[in-house]
Amino acid sequence: MRQESFDFLQKYLNNSSPTGFEVEGQKLWLEYIKPYIDDYFVDTYGTVVGVINPEAEYKVVIEAHADEISWFVNYITPEGYIYLKRNGGSDALIAPSKRVNIYTAKGIVKAVFGWPAIHVRKVEQDKAPTIETVFLDCGASSREEVEKMGIHVGCVATFEDEFSVMNDKFYVGRALDNRIGGFMIAEVARLIRERKHNLPFGLYVVNAVQEEIGLRGAEMIAHRINPDVAIITDVTHDTQSPMYEKKTSGDIHCGKGPVIAYGPAVQNNVRDLIINTAQEKEIPFQRSAVSRATGTDTDAFAYSNAGVASALISLPLKYMHTTVETVHKDDVENVIKLIYETILKIEDKQDFRYLK
Repeated sequence: MRQESFDFLQKYLNNSSPTGFEVEGQKLWLEYIKPYIDDYFVDTYGTVVGVINPEAEYKVVIEAHADEISWFVNYITPEGYIYLKRNGGSDALIAPSKRVNIYTAKGIVKAVFGWPAIHVRKVEQDKAPTIETVFLDCGASSREEVEKMGIHVGCVATFEDEFSVMNDKFYVGRALDNRIGGFMIAEVARLIRERKHNLPFGLYVVNAVQEEIGLRGAEMIAHRINPDVAIITDVTHDTQSPMYEKKTSGDIHCGKGPVIAYGPAVQNNVRDLIINTAQEKEIPFQRSAVSRATGTDTDAFAYSNAGVASALISLPLKYMHTTVETVHKDDVENVIKLIYETILKIEDKQDFRYLK
């Protein structure tokens, strides 16, 4: 990876973009992609779309989502402790002893997820932490002191953990789900511009908001763009570490390539184009079955408007929805390459229908 791309990746991942509050991350992403697009637009809720060939009639989307899981302040006790609601699929089990940033009008307030020491608990009666039992401590001794810091019900908190590289093979951090996807589609746009490809269609590079609470950003922007084709990228579970059941979760490996999905929302002809491209360009890939829904923005695009020919290319990831989400460097590069090479094979006004 070139140094400029790595620097952006690190900056982008270290920034916070909670669901519903993605604007600062979107600013970073747009600043990076601007040299590689002809135009851009944003929608009311913050989805950003970079466009190459905006005048073209036929429209192809490549898409990722920009938001990360987080927490809402829900209740402040008289003693100054803070209880929360989830914003997306936040995991209370991993919260105790984690540091967080609480975002207020006065700036970031530091806090920690406290937890009683092992010495004072009846360990044999321990239960897993839940959203009802985890709490934040911001160093205040009363509700009034908390409020003077600028904290109120509705403030958003994110984990403080930052990006790192492990064993020179893996990228590690919070919110790789799915800002690593936003990085990858931005790199596709960069390669198309720097290699001077004249695409015969309009390419819409979409960084959508609010995926973590129900694909909402993709749902909105799909109707606005009304594309002909959509290639979505998101993360999927590496199933090699302990506690995964391959009979139900599949056999997916970090380091063995992008994962191409099979399922009703995936348009078979678009998927086959991706597979044929991978085979022709000798890009390693894996397969997954997703049954009635992919659980990603693919569903929102596929079932929008009159139906959009959509497919999903996933990045294998370990430890989803933790602060140590982990992906393999090679997989990142190969997802970028696979989307890029597939885009070059799409023809103007290509008809992906099964029957004609």
